[in-house]
Amino acid sequence: MNAQKRYEIFARLKAENPQPTTELNWSTPFELLAAVLLSAQATDVGVNKATARLFPIANTPQGIIDLGIDGLKEHIKTIGLYNTKAENLMKTCHMLVDQHGGEVPKTRKALEALPGVGRKTANVILNTAFGLPTIAVDTHIFRVSNRTGIAKGKDVVDVEQKLLRHVPREFKQDAHHWLILHGRYTCVARKPRCGSCIIEDLCEYKEKTELG
Repeated sequence: MNAQKRYEIFARLKAENPQPTTELNWSTPFELLAAVLLSAQATDVGVNKATARLFPIANTPQGIIDLGIDGLKEHIKTIGLYNTKAENLMKTCHMLVDQHGGEVPKTRKALEALPGVGRKTANVILNTAFGLPTIAVDTHIFRVSNRTGIAKGKDVVDVEQKLLRHVPREFKQDAHHWLILHGRYTCVARKPRCGSCIIEDLCEYKEKTELG
């Protein structure tokens, strides 16, 4: 895909959704970190329901620690893999208190040192909480990037590096959100809704459907 096509794709996505953001509910960097940690193999809707119960009671690292592991599990037990997620979140809270003064660090290295935090989660925090032009590649973004031709890669890191290289500078800050929303609602896995896609004429996918 050439640069002109990529520019037009992101220009259209921006025109349709000028201020995209995550569908997770959060108001502080720690709330976002906690929500993202809980979101693996879970829907944002399910996570939001759990954090709506959790955050009014405990929305800081010390607050989670004071809640205790059993109390934390009680609040997030509706989320898949909640036992493992509770353990990781609790360990992360202890590290934040002990090593970072209770604050979420602003570097990739420090974020990835937290239990349960990988490259994708670190990118989400750096981009959404701290405004850095990173691009977190999940299954939706990996699919959309390869399917459309925006950035073809063999794995998520490969796609991330190509997106960072090829997405026009003015769109880089919000590219993550546009691509994930496009993959979640239009360029879905099994039967992409090509008929209602605003970038269908620019997309290089060879098996387009007429679904709207």
